Amino acid sequence: MSVSSTPKTQLPLWVPLVSQNGFEATSYTAVSAQGVHVTFEDGQRRLCAKSGLWNANLGYGNAQIAGAITKELETASYLPLFRTAHSRALEASKALLELPTHKFQRVLFSTSGSAANDAVMKLARHYFVLDKQPERKLIIGLSGSYHGLTYGSQALSGDDLGQAVYGVDRRNVRHIRFDDDGAELARLLTREGHRVAAIVIEPVLGSGAEFVPDAFVAAVLRHREEHGFLVVADEVATGFGRVEGWFASDKWRHAPDVVVTSKGLTNGTSACAALLIGPRVTRLFDVNEAIFVHGETQAGTPAACAALLSTISEMKRLDHHALTQRVSAALDELISRLRSNPVVGGSSGRGCMRGIKLQSDKGLPLSPNQVMAVVRRIHQAGAIVQPGPGRIQLLPALIYTTENFEELHTAIQAGITKAERDGVFA
Repeated sequence: MSVSSTPKTQLPLWVPLVSQNGFEATSYTAVSAQGVHVTFEDGQRRLCAKSGLWNANLGYGNAQIAGAITKELETASYLPLFRTAHSRALEASKALLELPTHKFQRVLFSTSGSAANDAVMKLARHYFVLDKQPERKLIIGLSGSYHGLTYGSQALSGDDLGQAVYGVDRRNVRHIRFDDDGAELARLLTREGHRVAAIVIEPVLGSGAEFVPDAFVAAVLRHREEHGFLVVADEVATGFGRVEGWFASDKWRHAPDVVVTSKGLTNGTSACAALLIGPRVTRLFDVNEAIFVHGETQAGTPAACAALLSTISEMKRLDHHALTQRVSAALDELISRLRSNPVVGGSSGRGCMRGIKLQSDKGLPLSPNQVMAVVRRIHQAGAIVQPGPGRIQLLPALIYTTENFEELHTAIQAGITKAERDGVFA
């Protein structure tokens, strides 16, 4: 058995999603974060342009949210939700149900977007067993989508994320295009519509920030009437002001059956996610007195619920609708300025969730390694951006100022210029 070279830096931590060889520990080890900046071990204070992992929508260190969590930890450090309830979970559930434009009836807490997507796949299949259609096991996702890295959510994710390496079972999962006016969707439903339990849609894809056209969503909702499957809005990334309103699906003409939310739900302070479940699903479970077999030890803890409630309060106090509109307009201007660079192609996304496409000197999309090379140079120039397929992604906090956007433009431009000099775009 051959052994690869020893990592340059021996860390006790296995850093996710990167090779452990040559990990630049001082440049990528954070020591503190406040507002929209993160300070690293190398002493550099960098502007965060991805809101942590798209979850610190109100920036780092919000005092009101931190205070609410601290108070709750002193009141009830932990209470479970297995065959029991607690008052904070009831209060948080009620507050969540009051947010969307559409009506939902019940909240199921989870600990992450990945785990919540696992739960929603189980819920859809259980629903159709109760509906005496046990053959409905297929879950449909979108090509290029990202739903998580647990076994269920990794199967549902439409990106190549090593599913074959890990033996992820995708026999009851299908993926369809969303940029063909629904043609592939129609063909699949003609062939297998009687076996479809749910179609899961990210209003804006987390991987690449590609906006799913309104016409495609409308087609899915029309097909639901004919074929009877459930529609799930995966708003893990798009919710809580990231695109518009509380949820992007608020703009849909008809409600999804389930909304999945996480990330901005607690401003990144707690391991928290939630399923907002509509009356079609809750009625069938209630009529059958059915028990949904899903639970997570840390789901819906008092501290997480306090963080959720305080996040909602802070977003209302700061008028997140106005903040989203202002930051979205500033991103339009930033992207327009960067387009003057010949290696910057088009853009993608909506609201405060954008992608800036990069191209080689020959006009070809950049490879993943080339994108990472650009991201690293932007990092060294003072800003943290997210890599995406052939692009960098920008997801700034809703509290960004004009000065922050100037700082971001300077860092991105400097990083691209350094990458050009280093031959990254050749």
